[in-house]
Amino acid sequence: MELAEIEALLKEKLNLAEVHVKGEGSHFTIIAVSDSFSEMSRVKRQQAVYGPLQDKIADGSMHAISIKTFSEADWQRERQFHLPQ
Repeated sequence: MELAEIEALLKEKLNLAEVHVKGEGSHFTIIAVSDSFSEMSRVKRQQAVYGPLQDKIADGSMHAISIKTFSEADWQRERQFHLPQ
């Protein structure tokens, strides 16, 4: 699965301000940024990001996924520490 495809899918389904995906093979790291995360618990944030990816997880094209979520304000403070290289 292409990284740009994952980014486009998540941006469309979750209305994200920013999304960054890094990966190799079936292992991915996702950073998702949206003010909608401000009102969610950590578990709900993870579930929100996993939701649109369920088909890709089920068919094995995505196996190991690390997800970090931020509100837009939190991302402004934290981006220097988390932006994928």
